[in-house]
Amino acid sequence: MNVIESLSNSGYAFISAAEVDSVLHVDVARLDALKEWWGSLPRDEYLRDGGRYRSRRHACFTDEAGVLTLAPHRAHWQPTSYNALHGGLERWFEPIAPEVVKAPVWTQLVTSIGSIFDQVRPVRQWFIEAHQFRIDTASGIGRPTPEGAHRDGVDFVALLLVQRHNVRGGETHVFDANGPSGVRFTMDEPWSLLLMDDARVIHETTPIQPDGEGGVRDTLVLTYRADGFQSPP
Repeated sequence: MNVIESLSNSGYAFISAAEVDSVLHVDVARLDALKEWWGSLPRDEYLRDGGRYRSRRHACFTDEAGVLTLAPHRAHWQPTSYNALHGGLERWFEPIAPEVVKAPVWTQLVTSIGSIFDQVRPVRQWFIEAHQFRIDTASGIGRPTPEGAHRDGVDFVALLLVQRHNVRGGETHVFDANGPSGVRFTMDEPWSLLLMDDARVIHETTPIQPDGEGGVRDTLVLTYRADGFQSPP
């Protein structure tokens, strides 16, 4: 598939797990070795809807000419104009484990995605935030995007499905930010990848419900921004 053409024309591109290997030159089998690190994510203590369904870790990086550098740990912050539920709040999450960020396949994944975005909108340096998410159904419904349909206030967003187990729902919606056109689909293949131009589309994922014991939906979200990390004014 022509990922660059799809991103340029539609504002999004969906890449299957097989295409992740061929397009990004990332060995999916090596990504599988990272799955275990989603099983020990700390609970998200900042959910303003009172939920206990989300666990996560967070890390920041810079990518200049394909050289990925771990940035000092910092709070995740978004303005209320992009996140009405959690915007304006400095959220300090536990950092992503060193075993993950030091893995060669991690560096290959993050920089390869950045190189795709760079072909759509060339930049000198990407400021990247990485979020490991686990949404569970232990208390019933789990909400991947409690803030609803939104943009993230960055240049590009990458959403990678790590796994889903014993859940129903979780349909992803991607819509034109300035019009009615859009798509709806359910990501169910591990290591399938959705790339989005954050200025052009809004996105959300519907709640998940249990379909057996231990229902979870694990994802990795990477955001790429050219003008530095988002920070309080």
